[in-house]
Amino acid sequence: MSEPEMKLTEDKIKPVEDEVKSGLKIRAAEIEDVPLILEFVKGIARFENLSHLVMATEENLAEGIFGKRPYAEVFFAELGGIPAGFTVFFHNFSTFVGKPGLYIEDIFVKPEFRGKGIGKAMFLHCVKLAKERNCGRMEWAVLDWNPARKFYEHLGGSPVNGWNIYRMNEEKFENALEK
Repeated sequence: MSEPEMKLTEDKIKPVEDEVKSGLKIRAAEIEDVPLILEFVKGIARFENLSHLVMATEENLAEGIFGKRPYAEVFFAELGGIPAGFTVFFHNFSTFVGKPGLYIEDIFVKPEFRGKGIGKAMFLHCVKLAKERNCGRMEWAVLDWNPARKFYEHLGGSPVNGWNIYRMNEEKFENALEK
């Protein structure tokens, strides 16, 4: 199977017991987890004060993550069998580096589970995956007010000076094509 045809399977994201916290398990999401994925999406949106922007549904998440052409991968961090955090990521490609990259779209720990090393375990799991998959770099965006910025910088991440993130929503596609 070529990469675009691959489904998210346990062999792509291996379950691991993290050394940081006893009882912490990181596992790949399965199709049955789609309601839980949406719950976490809504949770991160609340944290970022962006709930009004959530348009995701169980149906479009299922198609986008587990459909014929998966666009993203998801894993959960469970503490004592309880879902405590999730991460959504996908691969991009750097023409400058000549290698794939790993882009973290969301990394979120429920408030009641913060301060237990779960966010660090999920982030380091992404680092391990990037290394295993021969990625040249990892990237992610962080809101300027998010205290996690210090955490990322402590682990070696840094803002990219001179670059801004641009976005075009689907409502603007037609307009752009007409210009």
